[in-house]
Amino acid sequence: MKIIFALTLLVLLTNTSFAQHHHHDDDTTKTKKDTMDMKMPNETPENMSDSNKHDHSKMNMDGEMNMSDSTMNSFMNSSENPSMNNHDMHLHGNMDDMAMSHSYSLSLPMNRNGSGTGWLPDASPMYGYMVHSNNWMLMFHGGVFLRYTSTNINNEGKGGASMFDAPNWFMGMAQRKIGADGLIKFGLMMSLDRLTERGDGYPLLFQSGETWQGNPLVNRQHPHDLFSELSIAYTQRLSKDVDVTGYFGYPGEPALGPVAFMHRVSAGNNPDAPLSHHWQDATHITFGVGTFGVRYNIFKIEGSIFNGKEPDENRYNFDKGEFNSYSYRVSVNPDRNFALQFSQGFIKAPEALEPEVDVTRTTASVTHSYNFTKTSNLNTTIAWGMNDKKSGEGDNHKEHSLLLESNYEINKANLYGRYEFVEKDAEELALSGFEHGRKFSINAFTLGTNYKIGNAVGADVSLGLQGSLYFIPSDLETYYGKNPVSAQIYLKLSPMLMK
Repeated sequence: MKIIFALTLLVLLTNTSFAQHHHHDDDTTKTKKDTMDMKMPNETPENMSDSNKHDHSKMNMDGEMNMSDSTMNSFMNSSENPSMNNHDMHLHGNMDDMAMSHSYSLSLPMNRNGSGTGWLPDASPMYGYMVHSNNWMLMFHGGVFLRYTSTNINNEGKGGASMFDAPNWFMGMAQRKIGADGLIKFGLMMSLDRLTERGDGYPLLFQSGETWQGNPLVNRQHPHDLFSELSIAYTQRLSKDVDVTGYFGYPGEPALGPVAFMHRVSAGNNPDAPLSHHWQDATHITFGVGTFGVRYNIFKIEGSIFNGKEPDENRYNFDKGEFNSYSYRVSVNPDRNFALQFSQGFIKAPEALEPEVDVTRTTASVTHSYNFTKTSNLNTTIAWGMNDKKSGEGDNHKEHSLLLESNYEINKANLYGRYEFVEKDAEELALSGFEHGRKFSINAFTLGTNYKIGNAVGADVSLGLQGSLYFIPSDLETYYGKNPVSAQIYLKLSPMLMK
């Protein structure tokens, strides 16, 4: 009954959020008389330069377009420029409809928004819904996978499991200008995972991290908390090239690691969390975060204090807030196609079953985005993460991870893949009979595809399938068999591409 109730609630939430945008579109249609036809140059998606596709980056919160007033006037007066006679563009009479900026800068495009205060490339496609209310800009995003998943299907009795489930998340944000150069932003992220995934989460071979009923979660991905982010941030623009930002979240995300996996376009069609999640971006739900950041041109440096503990087993509550850990991150976007970051966190006792173990987490990543046309794009992330575990007894060891993932969207179809290398010790895999700290190298390959089969109240509905193949040391074959294989089939509900 819980699963049925949760799925019903998911559909209602999805339809409510998407219907808001759908209604907004209807209003736009009704007010078509308030629009003006503008003749534009002969520039189709096929011959457009990459810099002009997904052109939200051309606009900011000031309602300004990257063209001079004289250029705008010449566009508006087509009779004075007969060469502009091939394409029509409709602009709403209210220029506030163009008020689209980054959540933490009036000088950056909204496409750069990632998770927390992290950056994506400016060329990143956007999937979501935008609503304007007076001086506020509201954005909604999310995703639901209704699926059947089965792990280790070729090695019966070797840790495999099967399940009908529905990984999901929803987020909303509201932002507005304060004066001429101030920007305030509120963020909310929620998940009904606890209802759709049960307390021990969903099957995912070789996954580890967090607990259920006092035992470590192994071969399962933990559910996310009902409230995954409640945050507020204020940014002051000092000049076009300089911003200062203060961010507080309870829960929230510190300046550590790449953009969290569910917010990366390169990972957006894969229902599974990465096996390296707790080596790279696991702090995306942290109960108590304070971040201060300074941007100069293409660079940003941030520092955070936060609660190092992973969320507890009660996914409905707010964990006790502490500030016992800290991190820093340097981000660079050298051009509109790349986003790079390096970060390091000093995390106090993240795992409940190992209160004496602190972790120094170091990460580096490169994310690339390129748009071939308005409905065709390629997004790729390469990320490295290392956990340096240190116990009070002076024992320490390092574990590395490497992730390469990519998503190719072409019209209604998506092709995606992920490769991971991760080192996990015997304790993380709950294996006995090995010396303390024994590490195992795990290689995982995942390929998947989906195709948009319809639309439901403004949401894309895609049918997809994916498979994973694992290469493991011979010592693990006793427990998992040889070259485990996992597979799943799913329906994905997600916002449409903003064009």
